[in-house]
This record gives sequence, C-alpha cells and structure tokens, in this order.
Amino acid sequence: MKPFKFEQATTAVHASRTHLDAAPDARFISGGTDILAQIKEGTLRINTLVSLAGLPGASEVETTGDGLEIGALVTLSQIASDPSIAESHPALSQAAQSVATPQIRNAGTLGGNLCQRPRCWYFRDASFYCRKKGGDNCFAYSGENRYHAILGSGDCHIVHPSDVAVALLALDATVVVSGESGDKDIPISEFFVQPDVNVLAENVLEPGEFVSRVKIPNLPSGARSVYLKAKERQAYDFALSSVASSLVVIDGRITQARVVLGGVAPVPYSLPHVDSALTGQKIQDVDAQAIGKLAVQDAQPMSDNGYKVRLTASMVARAVSQLLAK
Repeated sequence: MKPFKFEQATTAVHASRTHLDAAPDARFISGGTDILAQIKEGTLRINTLVSLAGLPGASEVETTGDGLEIGALVTLSQIASDPSIAESHPALSQAAQSVATPQIRNAGTLGGNLCQRPRCWYFRDASFYCRKKGGDNCFAYSGENRYHAILGSGDCHIVHPSDVAVALLALDATVVVSGESGDKDIPISEFFVQPDVNVLAENVLEPGEFVSRVKIPNLPSGARSVYLKAKERQAYDFALSSVASSLVVIDGRITQARVVLGGVAPVPYSLPHVDSALTGQKIQDVDAQAIGKLAVQDAQPMSDNGYKVRLTASMVARAVSQLLAK
C-alpha cells in the first residue's frame, strides 16, 4: 500500500479545509470498509485521508418534530438494530440489515454506504482503464456483465452498490452536506449522478464537502414500507436486484406510492411511471404481477444479465404484494 497522511478532523470546518488543502489527492474516511480496499487494490491513489470519526453529533440518531435525523457516522448495525427505526421506517432497517456481514455492519457507516464506489470488476481492476476511470471503453458491454446494469446505464454499465440509498430514496430522505461554508440540504433524488452527466463521479459532492447526516420526514398515517434484496449468497453479497417500496393506504386506497430499484442501474433507480400506476388504486384492484412487468418495461439487458429483468419484475411484485397484504 502506498503511504498516505492521516488527518483526524475535530470540526466540520476543519475537515473541509484539510480536504481542500490536499485536493485532489485527498479523501474523507469514516468506517473505511470501502476506501481502504480501493487503496489496497491500487484503484485509488491518494496522499491524504481525512477522518470524520468523532465529529460532534455525527454518530447520533435523533427524533425531531419533522422526522428522523441520522448522523453520517451511525453504523449500519445501529440502524438495523434500532427499534424505533424498525417501527417507523422498516425499509431502512431491512436495507441496513441486508448489508454484508455483522463485522462489516459494525464498522460501515451510513455516510460511507451512500458514498461508496461501484463494485464493477473492471473498475476495481487496476489493469483496466475503463470509462469510470476516464477511459473510452466500458469493458462490461462486450465482456463479463452478469452483475451489471439493465436500466439507465448509457455508456457505463455500473450498478450502484448501496442498499440504504434505495430505501432512503423510497422514503424521500434529504442528505445534509457539510463544507467550509456550512451545511446544505440536498434531496436524495438529486444527490446521485448518472454516468451520462459525470462518468467519473457517483454523487454531487464537491472538494471539501461530505455527508454529515440524513433527514427522513415523518410518514403520514397509513404509510408502510419494505425492502427486499436478491443476492447469490445469503451473506456478504451485493444485490443482484433489490426494491424498496413505500405506500400510503387510506380507506383501502393507495394515496401515495414510491418504488425504487437497486442493483440494476448506475444510481438508485426511481420508477415514477410505476408510482403513478399504483396511486389512486384500490388495494383489491392492484395486479402486482402487472406492476412488476411495468417496472422493467424499459430494461436493456446485455449478453449475460437478462435474468435481472425477470428477477426484478418478481421482486417488485413481491414487495407490492407484501405491503398490500398488511
């Protein structure tokens, strides 16, 4: 591993200034479960790591009048085991519980999970100069692509690896980004970046900026949510396909709907046409299988990942069926 400088930030302003002074050869580190692997694999070369561990309030879960605020350094284990989160926002609790192994959940943080880099094996292999690294080719297109995107990929076929991001998007969360000039709130729907906008980045963070916490609004009466994940192994695996769904049902009718996909696109993937199809329907009139097929109507699978189309349709149908059966 190439030597680097390790800076322990004491305040948000200190963290931001330290990162800016060392940019572009600096990165923030929280739990370190992803970034240290990148350094070891040779796909990331930096001179400075700025640790966010210990920043005031960054490891707290707080209930406010407007909803829930979760610090970026709250671990995935804390989220998965918090009974209040499990009761009010089960999709988020289930998503956190689905991540990797207990050891990784004990170290991995909310902010780190949102900002982790893609797990594409061409991107993670130092010998391939792919589109995500600034090259001209996406090697997955004509290579090994069974884990890659079927929706919204353009010229880079990565899939976003975060589980909690999918749930948070279905719950209309807001990401609080801190920097030298203070905090700003970014709707999570605007936080992630498609490859055709900036192929070198996965989110809108600028040098000196980092995720400090996430806000989740109070859910209305009649709200229910779920997160389902399909993977090859039951432990320590990323999603082949996942779905988070949040529905509001009042007097037997769906008044609000959100369905979001993971593991199938370069960003957590919203489905507004599916949301529209569900909203206003009586629960007894919903055809879950038809909703599943609608979710993948725009899929463009490659040579080895056509199975994701059928799998994702089934996952969406299962999620909707589960929520309507409650």
